[in-house]
Amino acid sequence: MASAADFDPTQYQYDDGYGLDDDEDYEDISQEDCWQVISSFFKAKGLVRQQLDSFDEFVQNTMQELVDENADLILDQADQHTGHDMDVTRRYEIKFGQIYLSRPTVTESDGSVVPVFPQEARLRNLTYSAPLYIEMKKRVMVGREDPDSLTGDMIWEQEHEETPEDTRKVWIGKVPIMLRSTFCILHELGPQELYDLNECPYDSGGYFIINGSEKVLIAQERMATNHVYVFAKAQPSPISFLAEIRSAVEKGGKTISQFQVKLYHRNQERSTGNVMKATIPYIKVDIPIWVVFRALGVISDRDILEHICYDMQDNQMLEMLKPCIDDGFVIQDREVALDFIGNRGTTTGLNRERRLRYAQEILQKEMLPHISMAEGSESKKAYFFGYMIHRLLLAALERRELDDRDHFGKKRLDLAGPLLANLFRMLFRKLTKDVYPLLAKVC
Repeated sequence: MASAADFDPTQYQYDDGYGLDDDEDYEDISQEDCWQVISSFFKAKGLVRQQLDSFDEFVQNTMQELVDENADLILDQADQHTGHDMDVTRRYEIKFGQIYLSRPTVTESDGSVVPVFPQEARLRNLTYSAPLYIEMKKRVMVGREDPDSLTGDMIWEQEHEETPEDTRKVWIGKVPIMLRSTFCILHELGPQELYDLNECPYDSGGYFIINGSEKVLIAQERMATNHVYVFAKAQPSPISFLAEIRSAVEKGGKTISQFQVKLYHRNQERSTGNVMKATIPYIKVDIPIWVVFRALGVISDRDILEHICYDMQDNQMLEMLKPCIDDGFVIQDREVALDFIGNRGTTTGLNRERRLRYAQEILQKEMLPHISMAEGSESKKAYFFGYMIHRLLLAALERRELDDRDHFGKKRLDLAGPLLANLFRMLFRKLTKDVYPLLAKVC
């Protein structure tokens, strides 16, 4: 058996992970080979595959997620003077369930619904769209006050047993269909079948037909979400440096929430006498970072410093944090910090208990929602908050370069799926708001 001393690395050829044994094989790849790979990619994928995949993702997954966001409609009505000892409250519930998208159709003048093909939509100035149905379930609950409860809790019971008539599919609108997508009639048809429908087999699709005209959704460029950016502010701004993040939840379609950490300077020139504050959504004024940490459950000064400064021997960074310690010294308790934040919210006239709950909900659901929106996520958000301040201090100490807003690596492109998702979210919320007055009138 060979020992470790007998091992000679020169007698082996190493694989670099791409099936190439040495650097000489790289020289065999010519520019023509690169173009052959690029041509093969477009031959297999086409020029609009990204638009088709984006639209399919919207129809198959995103629409259902947006419906689940606002799935429940609840209306409470009190039946007074019923002759009983206690008044009865009825709760009418409507729950939106599964959505269904049919094949593209058109309603004729005689009321009949027939399938529609793209060429027919072009010639007749029609919209190539498909009807959208949603499963709706209704339920009536009867509630009475719990005599043993001190807070006025209700005991709810279902008034009637559920029947198949309580669940039905309801038409709520039409969705334009992208040509050659999964839900298009032309999907996976052969060349001869396309010729029979007066369609060109070389048409790759990726567009819509609206009132007979072909429309294309142009991708929109935006800054990447869930990424920390640090910028310098020019004089005479009271802010010398700014760290910001635009948080977006991966699923659920929640709108983007912006969170900022600002480095103020007390003097006109840059000095160590700086203080940092955070801009929290739905809070009218900037909050000192030490107060935010204590509201998140990080109480002691040492614990807060460990969240921000990863090297406790870094005297420069610790010196820059001294004004922040003095700024938040008056608040040493979590409830006092939550009350401080709740007092400065957009909702006024709340008692102390509601202010604490209001501030806690803001920190849980609106501050850094991409980290978590669940209860008990304060520790995760505190660590990320400390990371943002750490990045800000690195830039202020000139140890790290500032971010470039125009850097293409920090840009993202919204294709047809996200653009349609924003429109669908707005229209579906409008639908749920319009149902409430109708529900109150019927009930």
